[in-house]
Amino acid sequence: MHVKAVVGAVVLLLGCTACGGTAGARSGGVVTAVWGAPQEPFTPGDSIDSNGVKVVESILTGLISYDPKTSAPVKENAASISSTDQQHFTVTLEPGWTFSDGSPVTASSYVDAWNYAALSTHKQLNASYFQYIQGYHAVQPSSGAPTADTLSGLRVVNDTTFTVALSQKFSTWPETLGAAAYAPLPAAFFKDPAAWEKHPVGDGPYRIASYVVNQQVDLVPYTGYRGTQKPQNDGIDLKVYTDPASAYADLQAGRLDIDDTLPLTELGNAAGDLDGRLVNTPSGSLSHLAFPMYAKGWGGKRGAEVRQGISMAINRPLIVSKIFHGTVTPATDWTSPSVSGYRAGLCGAYCRYDPAAAKQLIAAAGGIPGGSFTITYNADAGNQPWVDAVCNSINNALGDDRACVGRPVATFADFRNQVGNRQMTGPFRSSWEMEYPLTQDFLQPLFATGGAGNDPDYRNPAFDALMGQADAAPDSASADRLYQQAEGLLAADMPSIPLWYQNSVAGYSAAVSDVRMDGFRTPVYYAVRK
Repeated sequence: MHVKAVVGAVVLLLGCTACGGTAGARSGGVVTAVWGAPQEPFTPGDSIDSNGVKVVESILTGLISYDPKTSAPVKENAASISSTDQQHFTVTLEPGWTFSDGSPVTASSYVDAWNYAALSTHKQLNASYFQYIQGYHAVQPSSGAPTADTLSGLRVVNDTTFTVALSQKFSTWPETLGAAAYAPLPAAFFKDPAAWEKHPVGDGPYRIASYVVNQQVDLVPYTGYRGTQKPQNDGIDLKVYTDPASAYADLQAGRLDIDDTLPLTELGNAAGDLDGRLVNTPSGSLSHLAFPMYAKGWGGKRGAEVRQGISMAINRPLIVSKIFHGTVTPATDWTSPSVSGYRAGLCGAYCRYDPAAAKQLIAAAGGIPGGSFTITYNADAGNQPWVDAVCNSINNALGDDRACVGRPVATFADFRNQVGNRQMTGPFRSSWEMEYPLTQDFLQPLFATGGAGNDPDYRNPAFDALMGQADAAPDSASADRLYQQAEGLLAADMPSIPLWYQNSVAGYSAAVSDVRMDGFRTPVYYAVRK
């Protein structure tokens, strides 16, 4: 799940210099990095876009994190997460952790935060992350009011222990708990969530010194932080840019230290322009075109055949070589080569360029709905070149210059709001950065009924059943075979078109060192030295 504009002439200052304690002096080793305005505030249960998650993961640390080199789980606030049956878990916390307001991190910090995120009346985007915990459907019913306020599967034992009862076996569930949705929240949040959103308090390596909406958020190290991600700098200033070209110009001029939104038009020159200060490493990320299954003409069997034809009309190898300059790889499935369950070619012939077959398949299905369609994208992240290239490929295959055209939306936040409000009438860009390094994370959130990232509103009971069987499998090899069967259903239904696996790419200035990207396409901010 990546930019952004000042809204009107009014700028709101949220938090000034007292967000979670005294800001303290900043000695000058402050790193400046490109950023985009988030879709929602920094509540872990409501942050699903990459801009918001960057901040949430900087100010809040959960039970585990992921090693930036290997993506392997690393214990943080958790002393242990144990189970004898893969369904009932006991979580024990390391004592002594505190939030930046001085309050302790306790078992209630987790149980209360998870209950808050799961309850339907709170309208949290990440509610579905808690669907495996017993009592979820009582707090998040498919329709009507909830019949319970809390998840029956959560129980506080004492200040440092809580238990979790899942609705089924899920052997790798502990490995998912590094996702931002599972972060703890202090007692102050539950007294007044709106006030906390203006002055966020966390237990992470940084805390917010100031936040100017749609402009900049300044992070300073939290001196009471007890985890593994200790800042090696005096802070991170995340600056909103609405144009990747402007950010790149500031990077070259030394006015910006880290830029992970390099313009596509500059990728071929970046290594030379920056004297080799370029990171380009594999990541767990997939870019695809999602389709609004709820929109007229795109549902049903014929809609699936049209989507399959559109996929076959996209010349991925040519677009990758001409536009992306070695920073992406053509996709052949809906996961990523970085996870164990990946198997190349699961998309089959539908992800291979075959313009003649594409034209024939679309014609046999009754043609493009309405005769033409748009690909909607956010204009503030340099998406236009690849969208135009995809449309050109489709138009050439169909012999119709007007079949496909790009539809820009000014900002990422506006784009995501339109997607979230189910306002799409045709395909739209989608990018998924894994939140935990499991095959399950590429499938359940995006395609399971009610999934947090299920923007197409795809619903297939057979897919849901296979996902449940995979989650309950006794070992990862058995689980991966079932996940791959579920991918076979995606090939038949094509709710989204896999485009390419994305690398983690960033340029950096001569003023900083130790710059690297993690497997989630995020700069490892705490490691940067200036």
